[in-house]
Amino acid sequence: MFLWALGALVLILIVGGIALQIAISRNGPAVLSGVDRLTGGSGGAALRATISTGEHPSEKLIIWGPEDRNPNDPPLPVLVFVHGGSWRSGDPIDYGFISRAFVPEGFVVALVGYRLVKDGTPDGVYPAMLEDTAQAIAIVRDDIEQYGGDPSRITIAGHSAGAYNVVMTALEHQWLGRLGKDANAIAGVIGLSGPYDFFPYDSDSTKAAFGPSDADEATQPLNHIRADAPPMLLIHGEKDALVGVHNSQKLAAAINEAGGAATLKTYPEMTHNDPLISIAAPWRGNRDIVETIADFARNAKPAKQNETAQASEVQ
Repeated sequence: MFLWALGALVLILIVGGIALQIAISRNGPAVLSGVDRLTGGSGGAALRATISTGEHPSEKLIIWGPEDRNPNDPPLPVLVFVHGGSWRSGDPIDYGFISRAFVPEGFVVALVGYRLVKDGTPDGVYPAMLEDTAQAIAIVRDDIEQYGGDPSRITIAGHSAGAYNVVMTALEHQWLGRLGKDANAIAGVIGLSGPYDFFPYDSDSTKAAFGPSDADEATQPLNHIRADAPPMLLIHGEKDALVGVHNSQKLAAAINEAGGAATLKTYPEMTHNDPLISIAAPWRGNRDIVETIADFARNAKPAKQNETAQASEVQ
């Protein structure tokens, strides 16, 4: 009986593992968020609002904050997170685990959705992802106080394609400048496993998202380096076979060489999605990703406060 029961348990674990892998392959973030919710609970985080940021259904903001917050308490720093998915998949509704990780760390969290290139539609072709990211940041800047956030302490973060979005929005004045905002009012920028040097386009996703544009090398963050950009934290796994670690290494080196501030943190055993997985329970208790991000965002300060100084540089 013991051997039979043991064999049955092993079989259940194998089948469960296979089912989990299939689910992750179909919608990894949603699975991560479900596991996080079951194993970690709410962490005192509560969904505060879902806001449309444009005409397309994908353009939206999901705001999270503390479940119990005294309105007389000082405003909290804000973490704006932009999802990955190769610019062709993803929905901020599946990233609740980001909020449940960082709201307990003392943040208001805003999850960003943007237009995507999928099912043969051109909705998300460059520069749509940057326009939508900038629009979401501008709305957070204007409205986050009503949710307990401090508009002068906004850090923008993203994973993979989302990391590209936030880095480009911070480096190029034009995207926020078109909205009358200053990229240098951003307190800090965090990129997880981000692509920053991928021209000429060599993948289906980059060809679909950037190929129809004639911007070519202008789409690359490495061609927009400036010393006065907001401080950056770049996190990358050295075993990332999808977006090589050289992307973060080259960007950090270029920014620092120009006189800017970029901190590079690499993890020898991590692959492309490991930094993101490390944010969800039960994994976040065993790794320092959440602590590293939270410490950086708490201490980040805007290069300058004037929101209109660079608006005249709109291209």
